[in-house]
Amino acid sequence: MANEYYEFFCPVKMVAGFKALEHIPFELTSHGASRPLIITDRGVRGVGLVDIVTNALDAVEMQAVDIFDDVPPDSSMLTVTTIANLYREKSCDSILAIGGGSVIDTAKGVNILVSEGGDDLRAYSGTGVVKKALKPFFVIPTTAGTGSETTNVSVIRDDESGAKVPFVSPFLLPDAAILDPRMTLSLPPKITAATGMDALTHAVESFIGLAKNPISDAYAASAIKKITNNLADVLRNPSDATGRLELAQASTMAGIAFSNSMVGMVHSLGHSVGAKCHVPHGMCMSIFLPYVLEFNLEECRENIGELLLHLAGPDVYAATAVADRPRKAIDTIVALKEEMYALCELPRKLSETGSVTEADLEEIAHMALDDGSMMLNRIDATFEQALAVLKKAF
Repeated sequence: MANEYYEFFCPVKMVAGFKALEHIPFELTSHGASRPLIITDRGVRGVGLVDIVTNALDAVEMQAVDIFDDVPPDSSMLTVTTIANLYREKSCDSILAIGGGSVIDTAKGVNILVSEGGDDLRAYSGTGVVKKALKPFFVIPTTAGTGSETTNVSVIRDDESGAKVPFVSPFLLPDAAILDPRMTLSLPPKITAATGMDALTHAVESFIGLAKNPISDAYAASAIKKITNNLADVLRNPSDATGRLELAQASTMAGIAFSNSMVGMVHSLGHSVGAKCHVPHGMCMSIFLPYVLEFNLEECRENIGELLLHLAGPDVYAATAVADRPRKAIDTIVALKEEMYALCELPRKLSETGSVTEADLEEIAHMALDDGSMMLNRIDATFEQALAVLKKAF
């Protein structure tokens, strides 16, 4: 599919490598900042990852003004307001977010309030409401999956209604993302697998979706190759720093890809299962990916067939007949899922999560149809079609 028109945008500076964290002081001073507030969660701080960052600051006699380490797994507006008040009370001038998707989304919300003013984050919800540059903001991911360091979106839970409120603006993007393998070396096997499959799904959906374009395809293809070449090896050897760095870079590449070409039905179903049954997002992505590819097969056989080159390499691609490549690509993802299960018991089906029942599936199907990601899926699914995919995945 060739689009008559597309846009591609990624202004985030990448600082990546085995000593990337030591460059944080330079990034701060280059933005006129010297009083950062660190935003993280207790798990990240508990395994010593925040210490690595503060040591990098101490080495040049720079210190974090304070550390907020109580970000919940599900970002909330109350948490955002609490942190924004701390930022103001301590006269901070910048933000360092150290963590996964929830921490990064929270930090984006904090940056809105401390830059725009006020205490009501809801006033800035929606698309394009934030219209000017915010305070200096730097992200240090501790998972290799969400790609949040390169997205212009934050989703924060409203404590009163429980609704997930989106905030979309290019000004939410961080000034730099710091990718250092030391940040993911302690990641447990199942989370490593789930976040890796999350990144793979971002790349695959970007590559086959309605808004795909040549530049996003290049990022997606590179991400797919890095994930399939390194994910299983890292699970077998968790201290493989080179493999960890490859996965971190793949996550960022996939984030750049889907930020520009969007995602589809895998995310619609995954968002809905997560909201209804609280199954972790990456786990949902891993479960649904091959089933949605199967659903979309007749609408994008060529694109799915081309995935085989990046999933399995040139030898397998060349040895597979053109007509057989789409099926082989799907089978390769299924085989990767089986490998993840063998290595760390990452669930292959909804029934294996222990959180989803067959009675939940109809409500999940209705929720998925209302999810924005469905708009860019190659097939505009009906309720019956969404339910059929859910039943296959159960």
